[in-house]
Amino acid sequence: MTTTTPSRGRRRAPSRMERAAGKAAALQRPRVILALLLLLALVCVMLLDGYLRAEVGGDQRVRTGAGSSDVPDDILDGGPIVTFRGGQATTVSVPDRTIALTFDDGPNPTWTPQVLAILEKYDVPATFFLVGSMVTRYPSVVRDMVEQGHEVGIHTFTHVDLSYQSDARVRREMEQTQLALAGAAGITTTLFRAPYSSETDAIDNYSWPVYKKLGQDGYTSVFVDTDSDDWKRPGVPKIVRWATPKKNKGASVLFHDAGGERSQTIKALPQYIEKMRAKGYTFTTISGALDEQQGQQAPAGAAPGTGGSRLQAAHREATGAILYEGKALVAAVAVAEWAVPTLSVGLMVVGIAVMARFGMMLLLARRHHRLRNRRRFSWGPEVTRPVTVIVPAYNEKECIANTLDSLARSTHPIEIIVVDDGSTDGTSEIAREAALALGMTNVRVIRQENAGKPAALNNGVRSARHDIVVMMDGDTVFEPDTVRQLVQPFADPEVGAVAGNAKVGNRTTVIGAWQHIEYVMGFNLDRRMYDLLRCMPTIPGAIGAFRREAVLQAGGMSEDTLAEDTDITIAMHRDGWRVVYQEHARAWTEAPGSLKQLWSQRYRWSYGTMQALWKHRKSLTDKGPSGRFGRVGMPLVVLFQIVTPVFAPLIDVFTAYSMIFIDFKAALLAWLAVLCVQLVCAAYAFRLDREKYRYLLMMPLQQLAYRQMMYLVLIHSCVTALTGGRLRWQKLKRTGEVGTPAGAS
Repeated sequence: MTTTTPSRGRRRAPSRMERAAGKAAALQRPRVILALLLLLALVCVMLLDGYLRAEVGGDQRVRTGAGSSDVPDDILDGGPIVTFRGGQATTVSVPDRTIALTFDDGPNPTWTPQVLAILEKYDVPATFFLVGSMVTRYPSVVRDMVEQGHEVGIHTFTHVDLSYQSDARVRREMEQTQLALAGAAGITTTLFRAPYSSETDAIDNYSWPVYKKLGQDGYTSVFVDTDSDDWKRPGVPKIVRWATPKKNKGASVLFHDAGGERSQTIKALPQYIEKMRAKGYTFTTISGALDEQQGQQAPAGAAPGTGGSRLQAAHREATGAILYEGKALVAAVAVAEWAVPTLSVGLMVVGIAVMARFGMMLLLARRHHRLRNRRRFSWGPEVTRPVTVIVPAYNEKECIANTLDSLARSTHPIEIIVVDDGSTDGTSEIAREAALALGMTNVRVIRQENAGKPAALNNGVRSARHDIVVMMDGDTVFEPDTVRQLVQPFADPEVGAVAGNAKVGNRTTVIGAWQHIEYVMGFNLDRRMYDLLRCMPTIPGAIGAFRREAVLQAGGMSEDTLAEDTDITIAMHRDGWRVVYQEHARAWTEAPGSLKQLWSQRYRWSYGTMQALWKHRKSLTDKGPSGRFGRVGMPLVVLFQIVTPVFAPLIDVFTAYSMIFIDFKAALLAWLAVLCVQLVCAAYAFRLDREKYRYLLMMPLQQLAYRQMMYLVLIHSCVTALTGGRLRWQKLKRTGEVGTPAGAS
C-alpha cells in the first residue's frame, strides 16, 4: 500500500469550489420557493376552474319542509318584488298588462346571445339574473347584455341555496358576483334573486333572515309570479301557455337562458312576445316595474327599450378597488379557462407517453433478459487481466472501511486507488489502517486538495496501471463476483463502458424502501431498454467500468456539469463507443436517509442531467454511429426523464380535481388502473432482479408521497436551469450501515 499526501503544517483555506458551493447554496432557497409557487399556481388554477364549474341544475330546492311562521303575512301574500326601503319590508307587484321578463342561470355562450338577438329584434327589455361564476367565464356576453340596455341582477356566484348557508358564505356569494359584474361590465347591481326561489309565498323561516339581511345591505329581492318551467323542456306550446299571466294581470315571468339545453326556450320566446303584445301587454325591466308601480319618474337612461348603453336604475358604475379587483378576477378566470383545457391535452399526451414507456420497457427488458441469460451467450473470451478500482472519497470515515473490506473479497485481480479529495475527517488514515488490517497490498491512497469528484476520478484514471478502470463511490460495497461480472463485456472491442446494477442497501426504512422500488423499476428497467437501443445515458457513479483509453479520449471526467457520470457516458457515445448494462454485477449503496438529503441528491442528479444534455445538444446533428445517441437517446431521455416527469403531476392533480368536482368513483378507478399498470411493471422488474415482492406493498404510498417529491425536485431543477443558476456537488451524510452485501440483502 502506498500513500501520497499534500504538504502539512498549515490550515487549509476553503477551496474555490467550496466557496462556490456555499454561494450556490445561498441562492437555492429562492428557487425552491419559486418551484413551490409554480406548483401552488397550478393547484390554484385547478381549484378556481373547479369552483367556477359548479353545476347549475334544475329549479329545485336543496331542502324543503321549513315553516313560515316568522315571515310577515303581507310578504307571503304580496307581489314578487321585495324592497327594504327605510328598513321596512314591502312588496311591489308588476302593473297590469305588464311583463317583467326575467332570465335565470346565465350567461351561457350558446343560448344567451340567441336570447339577446330575439330581444333586440322585438325591442324588448329584460332582467337577467346572473350566476357569478358564469359571468367570470363569459364576460363579453355580459358586456353585450348591458350595452343593449338590459338589466342584470345577482343569482349568487355558485348557484347555491343560501337558506342553509352561513352569513360569511352568503356575503361571499354576493361580493364575488359583484366583483364579477364589475370586471365584466364595469357595473354593480342592487337586484337579487335566490336560486331555487319561486313565489313569495314560498319564503320560509330559513330564507327570510337571508332576505332581510340582504335588504339591509341595499338589495331588492325579486321573485316570480309566473313560471314558464322551460327548464323541464315540456315543449314550446306549454312553455308559452305556462308563461302567460291569468286575467291580464302583470307578472314577473321566469325563463332560463342557461343551466341546460335551451332550444325550446329559444323557439318559444318569439311566439311568447308576439302573443303577449297581441293581448296588449308591454315589457319592462324590474326597475321599470318598480318605477311604474310606485308612480315615480324613471331616471334618465332607464328607457324601457334596448339599444342604449346607459345605466339601468338598478345598476351602479363600478369604480375604485372593486373595479380593479373585478378585472383581476376575470383575468384569473381567463387564465384558468385557457390553462385547464391546455393541461388536459398535456395530460393526454403525458398519459400516452407514460403508458408507451411502460410497454416499451417491459418488452425490451424481457428481450434483454432473455438475450443476456441465454446458455450460449458470451461477450467473447473471458476477461481475466487485472483492473483498477478507483474510489473517490470525501469525508467517508463511516463507509470507507466497509468498501475496502468488500473489495478485499473480490474474485477478480484488482488494484485499488482511494483518492481522498481533501477530507477533514481522517478518511485517508482510516483507509490506510483498514488496508493494513485486511492485509491488502494492492491499495494506494492518494490525497489531493479538495477539487471535487470529477478531479478525484481523473487523478485515479491518470494513476491507474491497467487498461480497464472500475469506478465506485466511497459508500458502496461490492459482492465478491461484482468486478469479474462487470468487466466481461470488455471482451467485445466495441464496448467502451459498462453500467452495473446498483442496489439500495439501507432499505429497512420507509424512504429506503421507496428508493429500492425506484432503483429496481425506474433505473434498471430503463438501463435494459437503453442497452438494447444502444443509447445508455448514464453509467451510475456507484458502479461502472470504463476503458481507460476511452475516458482519456473523451477528455476525462468533466467538471462542466453536476452529473459527471452522464456527461462521460454521452461523450463516449459520441466517440463511437458502445455502452452496455451488466445486470449480474451488483453493488450495494447507501441511499439518502432523510428527505432533505434525498432532495439534495436528486436535485443534483436532475439538474446535472439537464446540463449534460444541453452540453451535448450537438449530438442531434452528429453523423454515423456517434450520432446514435442524438437520434435515439437524446429524445428518449428528454421525453422520459424531463418532459414526462415534469408534467406527470398532472395525473395526480387531475385525479384530485376529478374526485372533487366531477366523478369521485370514476377518478379513483382510473387512478387505481394506472397504479395497477405500474405494479405490473414493478413486479416484473423485481422478478428479473430476483427481489422480494413484499417491498411492493409500499408502492401505493410511494405514488402518493415520494413521487410528488421527485416531481418537485425536477421542477426545481428546471427553474434553476431557466434562471441560469449553478449548483455544486453536495456531500450527503453517511451512516455506514451498508456493511456487506449479505447484510444489505
